[in-house]
Amino acid sequence: MLLSKVAAPIEVPLDPKIQQELKQPPTIVKQSLKDYIVDPRDNIIIECEAKGTPVPTFQWRRNGKFFNVGKDPRVTMRSRSGTLEIRSSGKPEDYEGEYQCFASNDFGTAISNKILLRVSKSPLWPKEVLEPVVVREGESLVLPCKPPPGLPPPETFWMDSSIMPIIQDKRVSMGLNGDLFFSNVLARDANTDYSCNARFEFTHTIQQKNPFTLKVLATRNVPETQPTFLSPKGLSSSKIVLRGEQLLLECIAAGVPSPNIDWIKKGADLPSKKVKIENFGKTLRLLNVSEEDSGDYVCMASNKIGSIRHSIEVQVKAAPYWLDKPTNLVLAPDENGRLVCRARGNPKPTIQWLVNGEPIESSLPNPNRQVLGDTILFHSVQIGSSAVHQCNASNEHGYLLANAFVNILDMAPRMLGPKNQLIKVIENNRTFLDCPFFGSPFPILRWFKNGLGSGLDGGQYKLYHNGTLEIKQARPEDQGTYTCVASNILGKMENQVRLEVKEPTRIVRAPEHVTQAKGTTVRFDCRVKHDPSLLATVTWLKDDKPLSFNWIGRFRKDGETLSIYNVNPEDAGTYTCTAKTEIDENSASARLTVTVYCSLAGRPDPPQDLELSDPSARSVRLTWVPGNENNSPVTHFLVQFEEDRWEPGKWQNLSIFDGNLNSVNLQLSPFVNYQFRVIAINAVGQSQPSLPSARYQTSGASPDVVPSGLKGWGSKKNNMEITWQNTERNGPNLRYMVSWRRKDTEEEWNNTTTTRTKHIIHNTDTYVPYEIKINAINDFGHSPESNIVIGYSGEDKPGAPKYFRIQRHTDVVHLKWDKPLEPNGVLIGYTLQYHTVNGTQAGERKVQSFPANVTEYLMNLPNRFTRFKFYLAARTQVGAGEVYAVESPHFTNEGQQASRLTLYKTKLQIVSVVLLNYLKEGISSPLFTNSYKEQEDIATQGWFIGLMCAVALLVLILLIVCFIKRSRGGKYAVRDKKDLPLDPVDHKDQDGSFDYHSDEDNKPLQGSQTSLDGNVKESDDSLVDYGEGGDGQFNEDGSFIGQYTVKKDKEETEGNESSEATSPVNAIYSLA
Repeated sequence: MLLSKVAAPIEVPLDPKIQQELKQPPTIVKQSLKDYIVDPRDNIIIECEAKGTPVPTFQWRRNGKFFNVGKDPRVTMRSRSGTLEIRSSGKPEDYEGEYQCFASNDFGTAISNKILLRVSKSPLWPKEVLEPVVVREGESLVLPCKPPPGLPPPETFWMDSSIMPIIQDKRVSMGLNGDLFFSNVLARDANTDYSCNARFEFTHTIQQKNPFTLKVLATRNVPETQPTFLSPKGLSSSKIVLRGEQLLLECIAAGVPSPNIDWIKKGADLPSKKVKIENFGKTLRLLNVSEEDSGDYVCMASNKIGSIRHSIEVQVKAAPYWLDKPTNLVLAPDENGRLVCRARGNPKPTIQWLVNGEPIESSLPNPNRQVLGDTILFHSVQIGSSAVHQCNASNEHGYLLANAFVNILDMAPRMLGPKNQLIKVIENNRTFLDCPFFGSPFPILRWFKNGLGSGLDGGQYKLYHNGTLEIKQARPEDQGTYTCVASNILGKMENQVRLEVKEPTRIVRAPEHVTQAKGTTVRFDCRVKHDPSLLATVTWLKDDKPLSFNWIGRFRKDGETLSIYNVNPEDAGTYTCTAKTEIDENSASARLTVTVYCSLAGRPDPPQDLELSDPSARSVRLTWVPGNENNSPVTHFLVQFEEDRWEPGKWQNLSIFDGNLNSVNLQLSPFVNYQFRVIAINAVGQSQPSLPSARYQTSGASPDVVPSGLKGWGSKKNNMEITWQNTERNGPNLRYMVSWRRKDTEEEWNNTTTTRTKHIIHNTDTYVPYEIKINAINDFGHSPESNIVIGYSGEDKPGAPKYFRIQRHTDVVHLKWDKPLEPNGVLIGYTLQYHTVNGTQAGERKVQSFPANVTEYLMNLPNRFTRFKFYLAARTQVGAGEVYAVESPHFTNEGQQASRLTLYKTKLQIVSVVLLNYLKEGISSPLFTNSYKEQEDIATQGWFIGLMCAVALLVLILLIVCFIKRSRGGKYAVRDKKDLPLDPVDHKDQDGSFDYHSDEDNKPLQGSQTSLDGNVKESDDSLVDYGEGGDGQFNEDGSFIGQYTVKKDKEETEGNESSEATSPVNAIYSLA
């Protein structure tokens, strides 16, 4: 529960004023080493420095007891410091012991480590008489060193009586203990004597042991012997090493010939970055040992006679080391906090807490403090409870000691930054207004603009924890005075920042690249626009070095123009103008090329000595030596490449570089075996290509670019072609996985893998949307999956318009229609054909085309008694679709008698057709479902009923005659209604209408038009019901094909019967 309420500690700024006023407990800032060895000839200095407010006072303990510095005339303590100085007179050994420093003020006590002071010793070798060492040739030998025990231990080495080092090799070497080992003795070893020397670091002295004299008994034939170990003895041993130190393992073997030593680690490889093999293979040095270096290390000694092994078990122990070191804690009154002290070691260290240098168990009780093992919790701390806590983590190999104070601080808010600061920023740049502050409890900070409104945070503004206000994009309206106010329970403090937003500095006319002949004048312009309230300066550089100007020199600066008079080839280079104000700058560069016109000018010689360097996965550096320019400077180098896998022998352009470069970094593609060549280019032309470079193979990778240009479209009405563009191979066996499914369905994805850049889906519905995605695959992996794109299967001719209506007025006809219910694709427009209707005669045909968004048409009438027949079809890219035919109605004021005569004729035709179909098919079914609508309902008139009875009698007589003729095998006279072939050429008049040639132009017109597949759409207002229509078709351009014939019954058209049809009217004529 307490842990969840722990507040973040207050971070005290390093501002000198705050540090000077802040009351805080002592902190140890400098102390001597734990193991402190001193030279007896020098004064002994034991350091202890601490800081705190008030300034700390110091005390020392020696061997756990109070050390009274004032009573010993040889010991002094430095002013305002705890450092002890012990003069060197007398016996320095008298001051050896364990020292600890205590630094105290009103808020607590900090303590130093326990410093073990020891005086360095460099004793002499004991006097001894060494008898000559006698050994047979071929035997092993160990000459002991045994240096006197010094502090610290001396460094040993062997020399002869001539003070020359003993030469060491695989046969003769010094061990880690200082002894000199001979794997086998040779006769020449008796030519010198051997003396061990000890160098003492602190006293800078060398002590020499009496020399050994070696006598070797010669042997005629030295026997070869198997290796045996001289150090260490036996077949196994063990060694303990501390974490962080270095491990030294040694194996020295005897034998003839001299054995070789090899090292291995059981169950693992030797860590190559940490291991060093030294002393001719006899010593293994492992640096910075860690726990994972534990294990069994095996050395093998071998010669041609045999081999032997020795196993060394290495155990890694550890003195304590920090996991979480306690740090100083600054809290406000009534806040919570904690100190954590976590350490690790082998064995596991024990944790002990102290307060002001004394065990926490013996300190005064504190109800606001709770100790939980390695953690101390503080809750609702109060003024006056400040103290320094110490954590001691120790085991048998050492200890750690850390001081951490808990300071209870109350302080009113303070502003740490400069007051009334002016900040100038460039428009549209991100801007930061700083307001550093401090206080305890930690203050709340808010920003205000021009002293108005609520605090600024959110939207254009962002407030950071440290008091900084960010303006994400400074605008002119953001100018003004910003006030930051910090407040806590002890008070508040404010500061102001003035913000000015300036226009950016821009180069509106930049210098341009120039190629100029030697001896001419060159001018570079650099026109600058900047904020009028800022001072702008323009400087010029050549090849990134400042230019100097004077009135008599060739380089002159005139306002915004740089002029170079009498240019020389040395003037060639890159010129940069830099416009700079106090808050921003802008630069632009241009290159000057100076040509030298000479009768000998020619193409440059090819570059030479191509070299590759700095190889990486997708780049390599290419360097070359430029050839002779032949009196015309090289302006560019063209780098080409050839690869031997996809298009061998073909050189392709890779990159082009400035003529002042001869070393470039080339960006390459994966899985390509490159070779390069370079072509130099000057004003005359290109050089011959250089000789090719060595080949450079880039490693393979999975495709990293999604195939582009993915789309789906139909080439036929029942398919969809999916196409895309090739991507980089990046590896072998490039292929593509294409996936598709119908849009807005829950269908599973269909997919296929192909090496082509096209896949066709067959047997699709017409103009259906599909979701499509793709990714590229090679043997190294696959690319990211593409975004889903929408494709469509193929288009077809559209169906008939949804409706086609006519509204006739006195002098105009208003046509209105709607798009087809089955567009079968993207509608591109409508085609309207029409002609006048005058009895059985059809007038001149005209054509009108409309875009897809037009669905009505107003047509002026030449006179109010003119009637028209209209044919409307929608169009897609495939062509015109099913036709909707409609005929304009009579004008409402035409004579009623003419209307009645027309009606009689049409009704008679209807009855005749119905009866003839009945005779032919044996069934009674209506041929048409719609009838012509007149303005007057005459079905209930008496005269109409009488007339219908007469017509029925006439029809009955007609039927009797037909039956008689059929039974006799004769034929009644009818007109041949078979469709006649069209004239193969359509004759198009100048007005856009079409003229059709048929020997049946005078037969009655039908009120329907068939599409290319024979389907018919009838109008509600058409005369088709009365058999006065004609058949026709649209070409893809909207023109008609076919001839006008009487429409056949649908069932006859679909069956295998004769295509002939008998007109009832003509049958009557034939009887007459």
